[in-house]
Parts: sequence; structure tokens; C-alpha cells
Amino acid sequence: MCKFMSKSYDILVVGAGISGATIAERYATQKNKKVMVIDKRDHIAGNCYDFYNDEGILVPKYGPHFFHTNYEDVWKYVNKFSEWTPYIHKALSRIDGKQYVPIPVNIETVNKVFGLNMKTEKEMKFWLEQNTKKIEVPKNSEEAALRRFGKILYEKMFKYYVKKQWDKWPSELDATVIDRIPVRISFDDRYFTDKYQVMPNQGYTKIFENMFNNDNIDVELNTSFEDIEIETNSYEKIFFTGRIDSFFGDLFKEHLEYRSLKFVFETLDVEYFQPAAQVSYPTTEEFTRITEPKHSTGQKHPKTTIIKEFGTWDGEPYYPVPSERNKALYAKYKKEAKKLENRGIYFVGRLAEYKYFNMDQAFKNALDLFNRLENKETVKEL
Repeated sequence: MCKFMSKSYDILVVGAGISGATIAERYATQKNKKVMVIDKRDHIAGNCYDFYNDEGILVPKYGPHFFHTNYEDVWKYVNKFSEWTPYIHKALSRIDGKQYVPIPVNIETVNKVFGLNMKTEKEMKFWLEQNTKKIEVPKNSEEAALRRFGKILYEKMFKYYVKKQWDKWPSELDATVIDRIPVRISFDDRYFTDKYQVMPNQGYTKIFENMFNNDNIDVELNTSFEDIEIETNSYEKIFFTGRIDSFFGDLFKEHLEYRSLKFVFETLDVEYFQPAAQVSYPTTEEFTRITEPKHSTGQKHPKTTIIKEFGTWDGEPYYPVPSERNKALYAKYKKEAKKLENRGIYFVGRLAEYKYFNMDQAFKNALDLFNRLENKETVKEL
């Protein structure tokens, strides 16, 4: 039995990532509750965890995170725990093994791929009308791509990238996978258009250290939910941020699919390796993309570290897989989870709610849950 079990806590939070940290911080500071946070990993911050490698370069252990938001309440909240530096994220796709083109698709992307010289939004609109399929409601991501930017760009930039990332063809995935990728009718090559686009001055892990820096919060690492004996009536509330199907064990004899990533880090004796923080390799390599943290952190260093990403089914769960099978199975788990609310057990976050959240959406989702439970505010579901 874990040592903390001898102490008395009001709130138990399973998971020390964005959702768990936000819930813990709110209850500790706003309600003066004693909170225990457990996490199976040996560090806080979940997938946002970053650290300085042996060369002294700040790197993200689980791939890059770029904070962006239009939510004023989220922006006000995260400023409690960090100072921020403006950063406009730009991404490129390396197509045909040689040519860099901007993502999202914009006028420059089309000009480079097709050897055109479009200059106006009117020309771009006309090009899209001529090269996309008229599909009113796409049934899957392939149809979404054909509807948004047409067959050639789909095959050059997205079709095989999606297969490497998800181990499923776009035709097997919900339309939302491709619909998350915007299409611009201008030269705007920003990946995000949110009002606030920033990076934390001291890295992401420091944010979580500041969130947990409260006498009402204890954090126990290397501790999974299965490792401890829990009497639910020992706590006012329990918040679970892990895989919802792992909580229920073999209840339905089948499990939800979560896609993971494998990262290969390489430190090179050059100041920069590539022209942007993120370069996708949609067809020519086994990995999906290379990210280079120094572009986004602004760190000055004579060397650089690059990170190659490979889609995999092994390792930490990252992404809910949006297929019809998984949506139907999650609906069953959600129904069971709802029954537990009258016992003070709540499921929150990407893995627990089987829904993709950007960072700001994860903060917003947890803040809204706290407000709904404790301040009785009516909030709109994300």
C-alpha cells in the first residue's frame, strides 16, 4: 500500500498532465481541499514533459507542443504559472522527396506544387472550385480531403502520411482527422490563427511544477491506479484522466484503440538542421515528421536536436482513433462512466473522454468541469 494512504485527502486525481493538474490546482486553491495526485510515470506534466538533454538543449520527451488559444479564460489561467514568449508556428511538407511546401494548404502551396503564379484570393477560390470534389457531407477523411483540397494534394501531402500516423487509410477514419487541417485562400502560412500563440519561457514542465506548488497538493509518481487500494467513499471526488477502458477492465471484452508515437532523438553538430520547427515527410520516409525544438523555444545553442516521429501501437497512448467502431464502443464506456458520477467519480481529458483536445481545449475542458461541479455554472461543451 502506498505511503500516502495513511493520510487523509478530499480529492484524488489520477494523472499529472493538463487535465489532472488543472483539477488539482483548482480544488487546492479555490476550495482549500487536500488533493492527492498520482501518476504512473516518473515525472509530472504528462505528454507535455520537457527537459534539458546531455547537450543542454531543451527537448520535449513526447513530441512538441505549441500553445495557442482564443479562450480568454484559459489565457488568463495559464499566465498564473508561466511567462510566455510569442511564437508563430509554421510547418512545411517535403513532397516528392525534395520540395518544401507550406502546411496548411494556401496559395503558395498550390503555386509550388502546380507551377502556377496565383496572386489573389479570387484565383485561389477558382482553383479550389475546379480541383475539389463536390461532397456535401464527407463520410471519412478521404472524402474530406477530396472536398477540401483535391486529389493531387491529397495524395502528395496527406494520404500516406495519415497511413503512417494511424496505420489506417484515410477512408477508414472519421472525416474529423482531415477536417482539423485548414485550407487558406490567402498566402497566410501560419499553422494556427489564434489570438494568443506563445511558448513558455522556462519550458512546459515548469508550468506544472508551479501548478502543484501548493501545500494542499501531494504528488505520488510511479504509482498507477491499479497499484492502490481505493475506497471510493474515502474521497469527496475522484478524477480519472487515464484510458477510460482501462478503468473498467474487461467490462466489454474489447478495448478502445489509442495510437502512440515512437521518438528518435538525434543531436547534430550544426546550429539548425531544417528550415522550420516541423517538417512532414508524407511519402518518402518511414517516419512521419521531423521536429526541431530550437525553432520554437528560441534557445541559442551551437548544436541542435531533432526528433523523428514514427506512428506505433506500442507505448504511451496518445491519440483516440476516430473510427466508427471506436465511437460505438466509447459510447458504451461513457454510459457506464456517467453512472459513477453519483459516487463522485469523474472522467476528464483526452484519454478518459476519448476525444482529441488541443492544449488550450484540455485546460478549458478541466476548468469547465470544475466550474460545473463547484460553481454551478452552465458551460457549453467543447
